[in-house]
Amino acid sequence: MQPQVLIVEDDQDIARLLQVHLTELSLGVDHVFDGESAIDKLQHGNYAIVLLDIMLPGVDGLTLCREIKTSTPHISVVLLTSKSSEMDRIIGLEMGADDYICKPFSYREFQARVKAQLRHVRLLQATEHQNAQPEHAPLQLGRLGIDTICHEASLGAKTLDLTATEFELLHFFAAHPNQVFSRNQLLESVWGYQHSGYEHTVNSHINRLRSKLEKFGGEGVIETVWGVGYKLSTKQLTQA
Repeated sequence: MQPQVLIVEDDQDIARLLQVHLTELSLGVDHVFDGESAIDKLQHGNYAIVLLDIMLPGVDGLTLCREIKTSTPHISVVLLTSKSSEMDRIIGLEMGADDYICKPFSYREFQARVKAQLRHVRLLQATEHQNAQPEHAPLQLGRLGIDTICHEASLGAKTLDLTATEFELLHFFAAHPNQVFSRNQLLESVWGYQHSGYEHTVNSHINRLRSKLEKFGGEGVIETVWGVGYKLSTKQLTQA
């Protein structure tokens, strides 16, 4: 089935350009101009990705982002922002956005980042018919368990409520325990692209992932190695 993308953008010219680039990827596209119309579309449609402009009439993009990730966390939300709105991008990521794209943008970068989000969504949606091959075997690192077939992660007896990107980030760390990765390495390996200026994407997802781990006693599981990057510490996971 053709993946569907919802564009929420009040600038008709930008929306038309986005639609052209998405059609080239063989994606179905709907477009609305404001947040209220987006809410209605989301209630009746089945979307893999929402491309969301922050500056919208009526319900603003940041509020809409929070509502989407609260009600339908499996939908990938990509913010469309101006290069000067750094604080809005940070807030959006903290509200659960999976990524952001700065306007103006190149079509190659745009398509690469949409493809990366589609990969995350597929990991979340299409696992129940997979056979449990060895490469898909659950990972168990002390108290941390990760099952890629069921797309579930747990710490002790508690299931972690993770977005698709958070799950893939945790799985990547768990597949390389105690190994340090820079933000650029994580961007390339987890998000599927590497562009300077998007380090906040990694920072915000690391912060959210840490918060969810710490909720169930996972303090220090994701360590910052100052001046280098981040790693998953197995030492923390083997402690009671």
